[in-house]
Amino acid sequence: MARLERVTGLVPVEYPTTRQLGASAKERARDLNEAFADPAIRAVLTTIGGEDLITVIPHLDPHLVRSDPKPFLGTSDNTNVHTWLWTQGVASFHGGSSQVHLGPGPDVDDIHARSLLAALVTGETLEITDPGESEDFGRHWNDRSALREFGDREPTKDWVWAGPARVVTGPTWGGCLEVLQWILTAGRFPQDPAVLDGGILLVETSEELPSAREVRWILRSMGERGLLAAVDAVLVARPPVSTFEDRPDLAERSRRRTEQCETVIEVIGRYNPDAVVCVGIPFGHTRPQWILPHGGTMTIDSTTRQVTADYS
Repeated sequence: MARLERVTGLVPVEYPTTRQLGASAKERARDLNEAFADPAIRAVLTTIGGEDLITVIPHLDPHLVRSDPKPFLGTSDNTNVHTWLWTQGVASFHGGSSQVHLGPGPDVDDIHARSLLAALVTGETLEITDPGESEDFGRHWNDRSALREFGDREPTKDWVWAGPARVVTGPTWGGCLEVLQWILTAGRFPQDPAVLDGGILLVETSEELPSAREVRWILRSMGERGLLAAVDAVLVARPPVSTFEDRPDLAERSRRRTEQCETVIEVIGRYNPDAVVCVGIPFGHTRPQWILPHGGTMTIDSTTRQVTADYS
């Protein structure tokens, strides 16, 4: 919390379920509703993701968020909340969590701190660049060294671009690919795919490490739904390819990333050959992480290979 206050100048306010293990869906929704209703609270930052926020959504009050829209920041399973806010006409920010991006390590990563400040305070436009290094996971939270040390980091590679040479500016929608599948299955994307016309799709995969084959299946289903054809650009995050339990060597990690990259480009090209595609931006489950607008505006320029995000 001290790091959050130092980076942003804002005063953190913890809600009860922040430190309550096993909090129910109704209890977590109560905290969110109270935060959205309180005029003194000007933004909401999540502690972590999970795998059951889909059960929290029915308990959220849409009137509260529409009456006083405020920034909501979260990653992974919080894709559920991002899409729910989006259906209420409220933009948010994909990324950020106190447990993963603020507390661990010797400090907050530069790109995370800059985008956090932009999302919560300055509202500026930032060029999204590569930090040059990445980790799939940090030290184990049971190890006190997690508060002082980053995880094992390796150099990154250049982002991969595909599609036509053009500039795309538009609103973003998306998030964790596995969670997007849940949202679509639950019928919580009821709109006609045309609502994404001219937009930018954000896609990232989780620490569950879905195979390239599984990624293909989900994207293919989204293509059949008409979602891929609707957007003008697709941003795909650098995927995690290792966990505490699954630690492949460098060559295998590289192979997994390449296989997912090639799969994504192939499927998107099949359903929308006119889409600009950029693979490798760190806005997903790896660290350092960029926080990106969700429902806000980004610009993808494949002619200069530049990506910018408007945090206003």
